[in-house]
Amino acid sequence: MSAATQLPPAPVAAAPAADVGEGAGRRGWTGYLLLLPGALWLTLFFIVPTVSLVSTSLYDPSGSLATGYSMTGHWQNYTQAISDYSPQILRSFVYALIATVACVLLGFPLAYAIAFKAGRWKNLMLVAVVAPFFTSFLVRTLAWQYILGDNEALVSLLRKVHVLGADGYLLDTPFAVVTGLTYNFLPFMVLPLYASLEKLDPRLLEAGADLYASPVAVFRRVTLPLAMPGLVAGTLLTFIPASGDFINSELLGNPRTRMVGNEIQDLFAAGDYPTASSLSITLMAAIVVLVLLYVRRAGTEELL
Repeated sequence: MSAATQLPPAPVAAAPAADVGEGAGRRGWTGYLLLLPGALWLTLFFIVPTVSLVSTSLYDPSGSLATGYSMTGHWQNYTQAISDYSPQILRSFVYALIATVACVLLGFPLAYAIAFKAGRWKNLMLVAVVAPFFTSFLVRTLAWQYILGDNEALVSLLRKVHVLGADGYLLDTPFAVVTGLTYNFLPFMVLPLYASLEKLDPRLLEAGADLYASPVAVFRRVTLPLAMPGLVAGTLLTFIPASGDFINSELLGNPRTRMVGNEIQDLFAAGDYPTASSLSITLMAAIVVLVLLYVRRAGTEELL
């Protein structure tokens, strides 16, 4: 048969529109089903407790555990809590800020060394960073009581070199509280920084050096901007829990170093639920505002 008399190929039948629609529908539901466990978890263990905490913060403070509390929409609980505990709130943010800065100064060189200089020791160094998590937070803080004790080696050495006076001490001071915060939250700074630096192409650093840029200029123009997502994530993971911490102040500080977490704990233990709840909501709201301002200033809104 000649080419002129050949019949055209039969058209391929298109898939039924109903089948395409059913497949798209199944794919759409799959995403929601995958989100369902996380949504239920957040609802049960975050949204519901937060709503309950807000409701408790509006109880009449004249009640008690024995007589019960009544819901009166007592917004004055917030103004009273801020007025009574503003020094502790401010102190918490100052301690958390100092600890966060200390974690940056210690964590950035460590993360940089692990990412670019560790070589075959990289995995071992990463294990060393996360090793403190194998011990409970409380035990790690108690260990600092021994390290900073008045009769221990560190204080004795500092007295001999005249950094501390003859009767100088480190325990029960703001320095001890900030040291404990820095130690306990340092891994939360190192790991996000390492994740960002590890993805950085070393050829970019070599290109900066080839263009006769100084190491400081290369760090400021190349390394730091590319590591910014990890730096912002690390500072948030450090500052937020440090602001509400009370263990370090309780074990390493004194009554003049009490943080807002200590006051909230004592208020709940004493049964003053309205004041404790209003103070908790105030702390949460202040942290959210500070985080939003910081993230917007850092130009990394996508982290939220």
